[in-house]
Amino acid sequence: MTGGAGLRRDGEALSAALPPLLADAEHLAATMLLGDHGRRRPGMGEEFWQYRPAMPTDEARLIDWRRSGRSDTHYIRQTEWQAAQSVVIWVDQTQSMDFASAKVPTKGDRARVLAMAVAILLLRGGERVGLTGQTVPPRRGDLQLLRIASGLLDPPTAAVGADFGAPEVQGMIPKSRALFISDFMGPLEPLEAALTEAADQGVRGALLQILDPEEEAFPYDGRTVFESMGGGLRHETLQAGRLRDAYLLRLAERKARLADLARITGWQVLCHHTNSPAQAALLWLYGALERRR
Repeated sequence: MTGGAGLRRDGEALSAALPPLLADAEHLAATMLLGDHGRRRPGMGEEFWQYRPAMPTDEARLIDWRRSGRSDTHYIRQTEWQAAQSVVIWVDQTQSMDFASAKVPTKGDRARVLAMAVAILLLRGGERVGLTGQTVPPRRGDLQLLRIASGLLDPPTAAVGADFGAPEVQGMIPKSRALFISDFMGPLEPLEAALTEAADQGVRGALLQILDPEEEAFPYDGRTVFESMGGGLRHETLQAGRLRDAYLLRLAERKARLADLARITGWQVLCHHTNSPAQAALLWLYGALERRR
């Protein structure tokens, strides 16, 4: 009975968080006045795209005789290519993402809302969306939103108690798209390995680095105790201000390394701050996940 009661309590706690997350993501996605996910190229599909003049190599059965009858030129009716792509999302759910300064959301909350909003837009565009790993494989439909939300609110075992996260690459489909969201403040070697493996599979995508404004500005002075969210790292100093220049240099070097990794592997990268509007990050993400023509 005790085990069953505990399982029910955990389940109720998880389900209670679903409506707010979905509501916030729906509200954010609603600000994007976008049509179907970009597929602007001719190919298999049902939606009309354009007429083009017929070429000598075109078969007669492809000619649109109604349109051609209004001119002296034969025209081919082209439909828009509508093959769905698969997009997998990884959101860092370790303890470093729980940090927040005054009056801004935690990095983890912003990451989850953006991930859900992207999923909503992509699913509405007919794409298959899932989470990295084997628990939520890419699928279509409204029910998939609930699966993704549950996955984002239920950290994987590897993330529980960890200070920093590493992207999971299981579940990525060759030549698909992927999105990694994190503060990327931990060791970068696991990220490099994940991007290399993704590139080897022809997977392209986007890195979204989410930082708190205090992590960007380092507004500390005097006696300060710095401690990781999980308590695994701790440093005390009497003159925090003297660390500012060295810290900002290290942060700039880290951002430059992220940019290099993205460039080498064919990905894109953006740094987003939790005190900035989420809409701008969502618009960038949506564009970054467009299929390359």
